[in-house]
Amino acid sequence: MEVVVGHSPDADDAYMFYALAAGKIDTGRYVFRHALHDIETLNRKAQSGELPVTAISVAAYPDVADKYLILRSGGSFGDGYGPVVVGRRPGRMEDLRGRTIAVPGLKTSAFLALSLALPEFRPVAAPFDQIMEIVSRGEADAGLLIHEGQLTYAENGLHLLLDLGVWWKARAGGLPLPLGVNAIRRDLGTETLAELSRLLSASISYARSHPAEAESYAQTFSRGLDPARTRQFVNQYVNDLTADMGERGERAIRVFLEEGRRRGLVETDRVEFL
Repeated sequence: MEVVVGHSPDADDAYMFYALAAGKIDTGRYVFRHALHDIETLNRKAQSGELPVTAISVAAYPDVADKYLILRSGGSFGDGYGPVVVGRRPGRMEDLRGRTIAVPGLKTSAFLALSLALPEFRPVAAPFDQIMEIVSRGEADAGLLIHEGQLTYAENGLHLLLDLGVWWKARAGGLPLPLGVNAIRRDLGTETLAELSRLLSASISYARSHPAEAESYAQTFSRGLDPARTRQFVNQYVNDLTADMGERGERAIRVFLEEGRRRGLVETDRVEFL
């Protein structure tokens, strides 16, 4: 049985799925094919239930809760760090009220977190890997960076205005900022749901038990990061909460979406875990 798994072409996702992509674990009757897309594209594909298993933004999950369940492994949480808002000059977030901010998609968790932190701004959706250039050229007053841009903005002459992971942890009583999860389509059947969940979890466990080879594979997806910073990025977003989000991770997701619903930023805070 072929199973198409959708995920981002980024170092942390590559690290998580290394064992499946490289045939390092026995997958039994399942053959995995990887569909690599940016997270906003994956969010859109989930609307139609196109992919059996897919990474999805936590902020986008309520829209597809009728089709997908959240897996307890594979989640990305910013535990005191996260997407960052940057500008051409040092400044305060308050100065961005009513100004333009380039964002990596209107259904991303980063955008929801920014909307909670700064209620009044004008978003300009752009590919995530073009946002630094957009800000540098003055085409937006600030930019919201995800993925490796969180580590490299200073080298591009940009200045940190807000780390949303720091902001959220202080606001949410120490909870991490939930960014992405792996979701699995409800219609696959009980046995398949259980087996695929086990295999995806096993892939993460293999990578964490064999970090050198998994990091070497992830390096090919790191878009210019040197090996030391690839390791830093992977260790930030593939951690104990990724292996099993547990009660803390589940609560972080629920609180995040409840806050979004109360502010009118998401229509429903429906969440259901496998």
